Amino acid sequence: MAEFDVVGVGLNATDTMILIPHFPSYGGKVPFTAEITSPGGQVASAMVCCAKLGLRTKYIGAIGDDERGRTQWESLQGTGINLDHVRLRKNCPNQSAYILIDQRTGERTVFWSRSDCLKMEPSELSDEMISCAGLLHIDGHDTTLVAEAARIAHRHGIRVTVDVDTIYKGFEDVLPNVDYLITSSEFPERYTGEADPLKALTRLQKEYGMKCAAMTLGAHGSLALMDGRFHYSPGFVVSCLDTTGAGDIFHGAFCYSVVRGFDLDESLEFSNAMAALNCMSMGARGGISTDAQARALMARSERRVQNDFAAYRS
Repeated sequence: MAEFDVVGVGLNATDTMILIPHFPSYGGKVPFTAEITSPGGQVASAMVCCAKLGLRTKYIGAIGDDERGRTQWESLQGTGINLDHVRLRKNCPNQSAYILIDQRTGERTVFWSRSDCLKMEPSELSDEMISCAGLLHIDGHDTTLVAEAARIAHRHGIRVTVDVDTIYKGFEDVLPNVDYLITSSEFPERYTGEADPLKALTRLQKEYGMKCAAMTLGAHGSLALMDGRFHYSPGFVVSCLDTTGAGDIFHGAFCYSVVRGFDLDESLEFSNAMAALNCMSMGARGGISTDAQARALMARSERRVQNDFAAYRS
């Protein structure tokens, strides 16, 4: 039996959220109503989600030693996540993001920065750091690092999930060792040149052979190709305060679903529900819910209509 259910290798960030009554026109001005600092980051937030759902979780990443780094480090204390191989970088600022949140809709616009001193190299990994888990979750930023992590996982028969939102140089070295590819809505078209998401996911799966090729669609839900069939799961209608971190929590919930052995339809629906619930609170990790809370939302009728994907494609 593996020591950990899931190990995550990738980004963390410390966010400054700026709440605005509405997004101004280009060149315009608008007063902001609040400024809030909170921890986030793709893989770190997904691992916090996994831990809160009860998985035995380990996080591997680099954290700076400035005030934002201390905020991130402190946020991971007491979560139950194993942090033995988190790298604390001296004289290095932590990854930072300034996030404008339109209070009319909860939609966010992100401006981010990550210093080169946070970069992790493949030499900082060992087989034992990955082989101790039943599932590996990665992002795409330090491409050579996550490519090595995925290769180690593949050698040991460990399933790999990946969260990728944009094109990274060398990412083609990661994809052959991925089992569950879950991208942003923009990635499949940018990577393949196919505007139709169905054709783009088909091409990705055919080229790299992953078990599941999927994409998140924001409020429209999620779409996945597996076993020769497309699975579409519509989003949930909730009172949205902040969409920051919704994708990260979706990925954490999907990792949980894989570990627990859910089928794909249940995995997508559960992950959509967890992401929607997180949007009802402020911050990337502000509304991470329980399995029971997600299933309560799933049981209610507050779903988008089943043809919502057709509306998304149009």
